[in-house]
Amino acid sequence: MDSPLSCRSDARQDARRTGLAAPRRWTLAAWLGVAAALAAVSLPGCKQLHPLDTRPLDKAGMWYASIQELRELDVTDTEIAELAKAREAGVSDPACIELVRFARGHKQPFASGDAIVGLRRAGVSEATILELARLNQLGPWAGEAQAMRLAGLSEQTLLAVARRRAAGQPVFSGPLIAQLKNAGLSEAEIQELIERGTTDTQAQAMLAAHERAASSSGFVRYHRRRR
Repeated sequence: MDSPLSCRSDARQDARRTGLAAPRRWTLAAWLGVAAALAAVSLPGCKQLHPLDTRPLDKAGMWYASIQELRELDVTDTEIAELAKAREAGVSDPACIELVRFARGHKQPFASGDAIVGLRRAGVSEATILELARLNQLGPWAGEAQAMRLAGLSEQTLLAVARRRAAGQPVFSGPLIAQLKNAGLSEAEIQELIERGTTDTQAQAMLAAHERAASSSGFVRYHRRRR
């Protein structure tokens, strides 16, 4: 009776004669390699199982060609929902595409739909919104920008503040700018203060000095009526 060792030797010899490789035991590394390859193959299939829902853009009035451009930018369903808000607020197709490109440039997802809606309601133009996006100032500061516009400040003043903020330069806040306007300063004077890097502390001191002067003269200028 042949021993097990002799049987294995015979099997190897038969495999060599027939040109077939002898069976090998798979190592852990080999199994991991196969698993990684299968995962890479299955990922495209997963994307196909969850197609991008562009119906909100279509409903908002965006053209098919523009939607295809957004697909090429790999927009997500969440970004589409935000873009639909901007589109419904009157932002054009090309501007919507630019907004996504600016967000990609800042390494951020596009998430400024609500901010844009608020700015549009305040009368801010599409060109100014695009410039704010380019400066990466459509985040939390957008609410302050909206308030400035509603207070009657021009878009030029709004952008002057935004540019200094984007550059990390000192600039006083929107509410104080609005108070200075109510105190009687012209847009040119306010923009000069912005360019000089006036801080909140300095602006508050100016307002306090104005109120003292107004009290001594018997009227408050920014109310434009006698006491």
